[in-house]
Order: sequence, then structure tokens, then C-alpha cells
Amino acid sequence: MKLEHLQEAFNQFNHNSKFLSHSELASGHINDTYLVKTSAGINYVLQRINHGVFKNVPGLIFNKVNVSKHLQNKLAYLPKYELNRKVLSFVETKNGDYYYIDAEGNYWNLMVYIDNSITFETVPNADVAYEGGKLIGGFLNLTSDFDASKLSEVIPKFHDMPFRFSQFEDALKVASEERLEKAEKYIDLVWSLKEEMHIIQKLKESGEIKLRVTHNDTKISNVLFDTNNKGLCVIDTDTVMPGVVHYDFGDAIRTICNSAAEDETDLEKVNFNLEYYKAYTKGFLEQVESVLTPTELKYLPLGAKTMIFIIALRFLTDYLNGDVYFKTKYPEHNLDRAKNQFKLIESMTQKMDVYSN
Repeated sequence: MKLEHLQEAFNQFNHNSKFLSHSELASGHINDTYLVKTSAGINYVLQRINHGVFKNVPGLIFNKVNVSKHLQNKLAYLPKYELNRKVLSFVETKNGDYYYIDAEGNYWNLMVYIDNSITFETVPNADVAYEGGKLIGGFLNLTSDFDASKLSEVIPKFHDMPFRFSQFEDALKVASEERLEKAEKYIDLVWSLKEEMHIIQKLKESGEIKLRVTHNDTKISNVLFDTNNKGLCVIDTDTVMPGVVHYDFGDAIRTICNSAAEDETDLEKVNFNLEYYKAYTKGFLEQVESVLTPTELKYLPLGAKTMIFIIALRFLTDYLNGDVYFKTKYPEHNLDRAKNQFKLIESMTQKMDVYSN
């Protein structure tokens, strides 16, 4: 990205400061994100939203700005400095909007950078897992009285199980004989889990679990910590939309509790970290248990298993399709990723059975 393009976009926003320097933030995989340092001593995060992935960028911006405003209102008792470290603060353009469209049709938004903060790509200990659980649980608690129906569905059918199964069935029809043979064990596993993996979907459709404001990308790197490893702020709210609490809980558990990288091929190294599960769940429930129904609470563990399964199914589907969605480094990459996630399900099931009894 050329410097003059960044400066032009930055100068459309109402920040009363001068662009001094910038650096690229590599925290996300979809949008282009830059740290901008200014003459006023306040730093900003300038973001170009990928409108190829997100088809309704105005809706996306509406979602995250209004959820942030709601959080700011709920935490208005905090001193301003502390509030600005606990909640993302978006900056208006000089026209009063929260996004700018450049000459090439790119959408830009700007938020205040939270200084003296850190992120983790992987969880180093149970204390960090606990703090992560507190922050995600707190986010869900504070937004529990926000009318989720007012939010846009920025990625339609994102965690919709019938949709993911229909994609899988379509992939089976076009897959090569070689790939079908190599994936046979895992194709059979998908069918064996089908009924269980639709339970949360059916509870959602029947209204037994309610639609809430959910984050939908709750990996640990989307939580900011202070320099003492205490939770600060939930970030990367581009996927905030209506959803069910089980998928926010489940995606966090999926990414926090795998003892190995997502594409580790030595499946002996792939184990479910029960200590991190207990720590995250403790922090999560301390914040959100009071607003969840008994049914929602009952199915949280299944939410974790279901989210692991959805990712496994998506990797397997892409492998059968010839690797058209996820970036791969070698021909079996997506199959290895699927095997990894299915091993994580196996390990989780074994350890949760012992833990529950």
C-alpha cells in the first residue's frame, strides 16, 4: 500500500492530528490493518475492509460501531482512560460517517490504538486462558441486552450445520477417486457424528436457545492483554453478528485447548488440554453464567465439540473439492488439517468423559 494512499484515507477522519509514520499490523488474515503514529501522541489503527470477503461493509461497520457504543455506555462509570482501554473506540469521518470509500471503492475505518497492550497467538498458561474466558464472557454479558436482530448477518450461514453438510455432500460428488480413498476413514467419521452435530442447530431453530450478539472469531489472539497478562479488551469485531453463545465458547476452546498447531501431522502431539479448558470455562462462566439459560449452560461442552467438528468438516470438504478455499502448502494439507481436528475431537471426548464422571 502506497504511503500517499494511507495518508489520504487517514486524513478523511476527524482526529485533529498529523500522520507521522505507519507500520503494518499482521494480526488478521482478511483485512489490511495499519498502526498510524501521529503528532498528537495518540496512535490509531487504520483498516481497509476486504469487501471481497465481506459483501455488506456498511452493515459490518454498523455492527461493530454500535456494539462498541453499547459497551461504552455499560462501562460509562469507568474513568475515560480506562474505558478507552476496555472498549474499541471508532473515529468518525469528517462527514460524520464511520467509514470512508476511496476512489478505488475500498472501505476504510479508523479506531484508537490501545497502547501498552499485548496479544498471544497461543496460550502459554492456564492464567491466560482464564483471563481470556473472563473477557469473552464479559463481552457476551454486557451485550446480552442488545437486540441482536438489529445487527446484519455479515457472513451468512457461517456456522450453519445443514449448509456445511450440503457443501460436504456436493464435494463428495466431484472428488477424485484418489482423494475419496485417502479420506475414506474421515468421511465415515463425519456420517457417524452427523446426528450429534446437528443438536445445537436444532435447538437454535426451535428457539430453545436464543440468538444473541456474538463475536464469532474468539481465538485468543482476538483478546488484548495488559503487560501483566490481565485481560483488557476484545478486538477484531468485524464478525460480530447474531449467533448462539455455544459457537463463541466453542471456537475459543478449539483454538486454546489444542496442544499442537492446527496442521500438525504427528497426531500423537494433538491432545485436548483439559487444564486450559477448566481455566477458560471458569473465567467465562464467572462473567456470563447469570445471563445464560439452563439449556444454554447444559450444551456449552457440546458447543466446543461442534465447533471443532465444523472446522474439521470444512477442511475435509475443501480437500475433496481440490483445495479451492483454504490456502495450502502441499497436496494433503487440508486432509492433514482435518485429521488434526478429528483427533482433537477424539481427545476432547475421552478427557471430558473422565472429567464429567
